[in-house]
Amino acid sequence: MKSLLLTFAVLLLTLNQPAFAQAAQGTPQYSYFTLTPDITTNYTTQGNKLGYLRLQVDLMVADPDYLPLVEHHAPLIRDAIIQIISEQPEVKIKSLAGREAIRQQCLTKVNDLLIAETNQKLLTELLFTKYLYQ
Repeated sequence: MKSLLLTFAVLLLTLNQPAFAQAAQGTPQYSYFTLTPDITTNYTTQGNKLGYLRLQVDLMVADPDYLPLVEHHAPLIRDAIIQIISEQPEVKIKSLAGREAIRQQCLTKVNDLLIAETNQKLLTELLFTKYLYQ
């Protein structure tokens, strides 16, 4: 009787493995691409002086197969981010809420540009991993 129960338990565990492996295949395999070198650009302060912002930007994609496309369009991505940042006021650049709004604006703009170029949404997330202003 014990051997029958043991055999039945092993059989159940064996049958459960393919379902687990199949579920793991459906989850995204996130990959990251870092724009290099860091982006250094300026913005206008309240006294009409120039302030400087240095960013390191990491782009998250849901599929590693998208990385060559993202790398190919890196100059377009870099230009869009620089354009957005250079239009921002000092208050927005220096606040945490403003920084998040800028990040979201960059993600939306870059995704729109990449959709126009590749006909697919490549980016899952755009991250500022270094954010230094002066």
